[in-house]
Amino acid sequence: MSVRVNPVWIEGALLLALVYVTARPLGAYVESAFEGRATFASRLLGPVERAIYRTCRIDATREMRWTGYASALLAFSFASIVATYAALRLQAFLPLNPQHFGAVAPDLAWNTAVSFATTTDWQFYSGESTMSYGSQMAILAWQNFVAAGTGLAVAVALFRGLARGDTRTIGNFWVDLTRGILYVLLPLAVLFGLAFAMQGVPQNLHAYLDVATRDGAVQSITGGPMASQESIKLLGGNGGGFVAANSSSPNENPTAYTDFLQLFAMLLVPAALAFTFGRMVQDRRQGHALFWAMTVLFAAGVAFATPAELAGNPLVHALGVAGPNLEGKEARFGANDAGLSLTVATDSTVGAGNFAYESLTPVGQLVSLVDMQVGEVAFGGVGSGMFGVLALVVLTVFVAGLMVGRTPEYLGNKIERREITFVILALLSFPVAILFPAAVASVVPAGTATLGNAGPHGFSELFYAFTSSAASNGSAMALAMLVGRYGAIVPTLALAGAFAAKPRNDRTLGTLRTDTPLFVGLLVATIVIVGALTFVPADALGPIVEQILLQRGATT
Repeated sequence: MSVRVNPVWIEGALLLALVYVTARPLGAYVESAFEGRATFASRLLGPVERAIYRTCRIDATREMRWTGYASALLAFSFASIVATYAALRLQAFLPLNPQHFGAVAPDLAWNTAVSFATTTDWQFYSGESTMSYGSQMAILAWQNFVAAGTGLAVAVALFRGLARGDTRTIGNFWVDLTRGILYVLLPLAVLFGLAFAMQGVPQNLHAYLDVATRDGAVQSITGGPMASQESIKLLGGNGGGFVAANSSSPNENPTAYTDFLQLFAMLLVPAALAFTFGRMVQDRRQGHALFWAMTVLFAAGVAFATPAELAGNPLVHALGVAGPNLEGKEARFGANDAGLSLTVATDSTVGAGNFAYESLTPVGQLVSLVDMQVGEVAFGGVGSGMFGVLALVVLTVFVAGLMVGRTPEYLGNKIERREITFVILALLSFPVAILFPAAVASVVPAGTATLGNAGPHGFSELFYAFTSSAASNGSAMALAMLVGRYGAIVPTLALAGAFAAKPRNDRTLGTLRTDTPLFVGLLVATIVIVGALTFVPADALGPIVEQILLQRGATT
């Protein structure tokens, strides 16, 4: 008797295997690049790096305290938001606009500027009818690079803080930003952009083509510099689609190969940073422990979401129509691939799924929410996934150490009240940016007026908007995006500075080991428990209640 294996499990296993095999050498390369050692790209890119320092008057040898690092980061982010807003408002007067699109509306320009600066997505516009080629390439793609580079810089600064001792500095923000973009993001974007173009993703500057269909209608075929935008949006964790349909569009995602490449691109850099961390703290087992903890969480998401979408909708089955949940699914990929695409997109903060999120089953909706509510740490965004999981590691070590009577230390750094305060501030910024505004929006007319659904599904729609905004996975609310992003970054840099200033302690028999399967289990349990205690009551009002109602044959 033969056993049929669902192809999605094979695809998922191949994806994880490819990520693991490629992330290890990439992690080593990233560590060398940020530490200023020679790499294979140094001969080509070294002169460019030095020219940037000369032009911008950056002293690459001068390091910063965490306060200076944070100030430079916030100033740069604010300036990039203002520059993006201004450019979008002036779009009608800028070049590379063959469709002659007008200026982007003030509120939409502001929302978009904040969205791209905070590496979020789910833009409130259709790219093919709103943004010129110049805006896509010179404004939004540029933001994809610098916003991702900022996340990389914060993660590396935290790595240094954990690796150093008796020092006040954690690096130079301008140097870290430059190296992250120049040596990591740019080469990868070129490689993936070429791969996408070879698979048929458009890469041109032609005006849209109007063609006649077989029934005599006229259809506009979208073109443009799509492959280059696609590569950095996925690698950088931003996810804003060149067209409204994003990764379900036949132009942005034309083949099964591009679909797999997109999943791979979303996970590659966040996974590699786990191995970068192991090298920077001079204990590679620590990096492996984090990688496997994130892998367990990722696999759990796929294991829950995929069967739910394949099981379908009980209300549809009652009408005599059997089969999976095909509502909102791209016909080329179907429901079978939706669970994997959903988990990768929400775990990585990119959000570029090959389906319509609103059409998910309640369990699929719950998985997408939980992926974000646990901090998007499996594998998370570029940089943000690692500094998010390390905050939870510090919390796990502190709690576990107190429970078993061992010294709360991590990598020779004693964990005291100051460090825990910074961790709690970083973790609290997330629910504050979600729960409070969601509660207000659910009871005021302005918050419910734009909902497309009623009952529990309508609450899921509203709650997803705020969750994804704070989690760098959606661009619904600008304030939630800013609090969710920088409310975590500033305490993270403060944590890096606190650890860097501490003297390093030698490991003793009383030190809790953090490189064992037991600690991986403790870390996963802590992540799940913290997320559950914070968000399950709200989740119960949406997808959990909706699933119970569906089983009873009702929707409200």
